[in-house]
This record gives sequence, structure tokens and C-alpha cells, in this order.
Amino acid sequence: MALSLVVVVLAGCGEVNDPSLFPAYKASAALPPPAKPAVAANPDKNVFFGDLHIHTSLSADAFTMGVRVLPDDAYTFAKGGTIEHAAGYPIRIARPLDFAAVTDHSEYLGVVRALNPDLPLARRSLRDVLLNGSRFTITKTYLQTVLGFDLEDIKYDEEAELAMRSAWQQTIDAAQEHYQPGVFTTFIGYEWSSMPDGDNLHRNVIYRSARVPKLPYSSRRSNDPEDLWRALDKQNKRGMQAFAIPHNSNLSNGRMWGKRSYTGAALTEKYAALRLRYEPISEVMQVKGSSETHPLLSSEDEFADFEIYELLLRREGGIAEAKGGYMRDALRTGLELSHSEGFNPYKFGVIGSSDGHNASSPVEEDNYHGTLPIIDGSAALRMNKASLLPKSQNRGAMWSAAGLAAVWAEKNTRASLFDAMRRKETYATSGPRIKLRFFGGWHYSDLLLDQADAVKQAYAGGVPMGDELPDRQNATTPTFVLWAEKDPEGANLDRVQIVKGWVDSTGESHEKIYEVAASGDRVPDPASGKIPAVGNIVYVRNASYANAIGAGSLATVWRDPEFDPAVEAFYYARVIEIPTPRWTTYDARKLGIAAPEPASLQERAVSSAIWYTP
Repeated sequence: MALSLVVVVLAGCGEVNDPSLFPAYKASAALPPPAKPAVAANPDKNVFFGDLHIHTSLSADAFTMGVRVLPDDAYTFAKGGTIEHAAGYPIRIARPLDFAAVTDHSEYLGVVRALNPDLPLARRSLRDVLLNGSRFTITKTYLQTVLGFDLEDIKYDEEAELAMRSAWQQTIDAAQEHYQPGVFTTFIGYEWSSMPDGDNLHRNVIYRSARVPKLPYSSRRSNDPEDLWRALDKQNKRGMQAFAIPHNSNLSNGRMWGKRSYTGAALTEKYAALRLRYEPISEVMQVKGSSETHPLLSSEDEFADFEIYELLLRREGGIAEAKGGYMRDALRTGLELSHSEGFNPYKFGVIGSSDGHNASSPVEEDNYHGTLPIIDGSAALRMNKASLLPKSQNRGAMWSAAGLAAVWAEKNTRASLFDAMRRKETYATSGPRIKLRFFGGWHYSDLLLDQADAVKQAYAGGVPMGDELPDRQNATTPTFVLWAEKDPEGANLDRVQIVKGWVDSTGESHEKIYEVAASGDRVPDPASGKIPAVGNIVYVRNASYANAIGAGSLATVWRDPEFDPAVEAFYYARVIEIPTPRWTTYDARKLGIAAPEPASLQERAVSSAIWYTP
């Protein structure tokens, strides 16, 4: 064993060939954000795409792992400008976003950067380590970074509090400076990072205006989400409107959406009301996996196995419990609680966001640059070619290039976007800018989509995603109108589905997926209800694909053929793209190696639900 270890170490002593590190960043060559026209107000609403989960070097984990950029850089990137990656190369998003929020961790906000403790990447830049170090050196740097530093070792004293206040002011100032109503919206926010027993209960807090507290609320004060909501409630009464957005429920070990509170107490109507007030939406797509559903929870869903990441964030790892950790299951649990207890705490909408830790939104498969630099800041690191760590311990290889928040709002302003998110007129994408409309009502005409004012009629005759179906008015079944358009610069669409959940008379919940529109001449099988696969024209070796299958848009008016007016239900839409190369396939091409499986993926958009209550 000792001999084999020596052989492994010696084999890793050569320099690492990593073409993803070139060219080097040069400030003189960096491109500024492109000019972008204002979007006029639209009473029928426009869709705006953004990222409400971006970290900078003010976050302790980001700084420790090599990040040095600040909130100003994050907004420059979101607006389409070039910034420097922690590994010293230029990064730029292909298309500017419409809105963004820097949400650095409230725990020791800015403190590690201010104190600059003796860390491996304080003594030597990450770029130098990656360019000139061996696999052994890179592994040693990683282990010393991850295992050799603990926030608990930092003394919370006057110096630390001054650093936090300065960092919070820097966050506020950057948001204020980059806010351009109608063109680009910034939100002041932070991440509350509760981790009881290593289970993820994180929330991003977003403010409606510049009226914010003197300091963010930290999980150092309490790990209990109810205490966060109560703190936001007190702020709200002082004119500081805000809500919290849960994320990575997939890593909560089943604790994000269970039938008990944080303390283990039974849920109450008061609990439900407080949670609904301060958690109207949840982030269900991001770098650390999708939280829509899981194959163990949705065994009949052939698309459930999408970007599943379930390795707990605690140092010792472990696989997260699926039950209580995924959005669809949470919506079903809400119906069960409504049936048994008379209240539903889980009527939330959905968004995506990135959780990028390099002041960026790493959501493009062909332009992916990772999220925590010493872990996944280069192609060689991500693809297990730059360190001696076994694949099972390389978290960066398991992460995703995702996601974005899509919001239907009248204007691109803080107030309009915030209010749209509060009413849940939102959806999540895994990165592409798919355009999705979804309405529910009782009397929509089959010819609605042929009308020039279809959107006006849809609003007038029903409700959009995120809302409750109105009273039935003697109608026999609800009618849903949806249409989806491909990302103008992305892949064609495979299909559109409606996911239904309902609770029966015994209080047990169920789910079913309806194929409601598909490209080509494919139709559902009468027995199974499934449609044939769209095909796959991904050329793995050169990381490309042919947009020769699928459709540019799909639309339908659909009625629930199995509607029971006596039972509660929810419905949401899911749009699936044709297969395209995964980021791992693009990285493999850069490195000249074989692409791992899966070499392709089917990107998607998932809408907020529409609920029916008898």
C-alpha cells in the first residue's frame, strides 16, 4: 500500500496542462457592459431573467477558496461586462441579465477578507498554483484550504463587527450604483446560512428598496427559520419590505419541507401564515443541483433524474434524504396538511438562480467556469485532471451549470419585480432563456391562442402561474392555457408537460404527468400516456449539436380529463428542450479527453403552480 501511494504521488508531480486557464485576464482588454435599451412598461407583463444568488469575496467561503472580486464586479458581470476569475482568466456572460442580487453570507460578512488570515491562497495566487504546481501541490492546497480553516476560530469582536458593517455598506452602495430602472435592476440582499448538523436550511433575503437594516440577520443568532421570519416581520413593520428564498432543499436532508417545524413541533396555522408571508418563492435550480423532484419520489417521471446532486455539505458527506427536500413533494405535502390540518404552508412559487461564488452567474454550459475556484475553477480541476482526489470526493465534477429566475412583471424595477415575485408569477430555468406562459381558468376558448389579444384574455378569464383558480361557477373542469418559446439563441423545444398533484379523500397525495404538447407528429401512447423520445443529435467529440429536431414554440389549451371537484390539486408546467451538450462535454473537448456520461442533457423550465381548492 505504501509503495502504491508513492507511485500515485510521484505520478502527480508534473505540471498540469490546463488550456482553460488561457488567456490571462488583462484589465486593459476587458470589455465593459454593452449598451442596453430600457424596456417599456407593459400591462400584459414582460418576462425578465435574472440571478438572485451571487457571492463575492465578502463571503467567507469564497474568499478562502481564492475569490477576490467584489459586489461591483458582480453587477458588471451581470450587465455583460468582463471581470477576472479567481484563477486569473477573463469571464463574461454571453447575454446581459435583466436583474441581479449579490447575496453574500451574513455570517462573518466581509470579516475573512478584512482579517486576511494565513491561508494557502493568501501566500500564493490560485493561478500560480494551477499553472505551476503539480497535482500533488494542487491537492495539498485544496486540503489545507478546506480542512485547515474554520470560521469558528474567528473571534467575533469589535474589529469583526466593523468589518461586517463596512462590507454590508459596500453591498448596499454597489446595488445603488448599478440600479438602472427600466434597464437593469439590482436588489440589496444577503444569504442567511443555517446549517444545523450540516443540513442545508439556507435562505436568500431580498429587499424591495434601499430601506434595509444596519446589519443582516445571521444564523449565528439563530438557526431556526421561524426566527428569521420574525426578524423580517419586525423589519417589515418599520418599512423594510423583504422576503426569504429557500435554496438547495435537496441538501436539507429532508428538513426544508417536512411535517414538523425546525424544533420538531407540530406545524400550526400561525406557522403556515408566517411562512407563506415571508417565503413566497423557492429556488429550485442552481449549481448544486435541481430540487424539482427526485427519481425516488417520482418513479413514473422519466425526466425526474435531472442534475441530481445529493451529497450533503457537511465535511464527512453522506447522502441527503429525498423526502422533504424537493419541490413537487413539498407541494404534495402541503395538500396533505391542508386535508388533515386545514392549512397549507407550502403554496410557494419557484425560481432558479446560480449560487455563483466568483461574482458571476455560471449558467452557460458552453461557458462554464465553476463556482468555488480551488474546487472547480478550471476545466482540469472539474474533470479530475489537476488533483489526486478520488472522483467521489470531487464535488465540482458533480455540480451543474444552472439556473436563472424568470419573472413576469410590468416593469424592470425593484418594486415591480419584487411584487411579481411576491405574487409568485415566476418560473425557474436551468439556464436557457425559455419563455413560458401558464394560465388557469374555467371558460377559456379552444381558439384562445388564435386571438391577437390572447394574453389579455388569459388574464381576464383566469389566473397566471402562482395563483389560485377562481370559483368554479358551475364549470365541470379547469382549463389551462400555456405557450412556450425557445431561447432565441438556444435549443429547440422537445415537449411541454403539465404536472398535477392532488389529495384523495383519505388524505394521501398523488401525482401525474400529462404530455400536452410535443414537437413533430408525436402523440401520447393511449395506454401509457407517454410520447416517444425526440431524438438526440449531440456530437460529443466536438461538443456541438444540431437544432434539426424539436420546435421553436409549443402551445396548447388543455383540460384536465380526470378532474374531481371534491379534491384539492395543483398544476404546474414543465418545458423540456431537445438534448444539448453538458458542460462536462465542453470541458472534455478543451482537455482532449473522452467526455463522461451523461454527455448531454435536456435543459428545462418549470413554472410556479396554480392551485385548486374546493
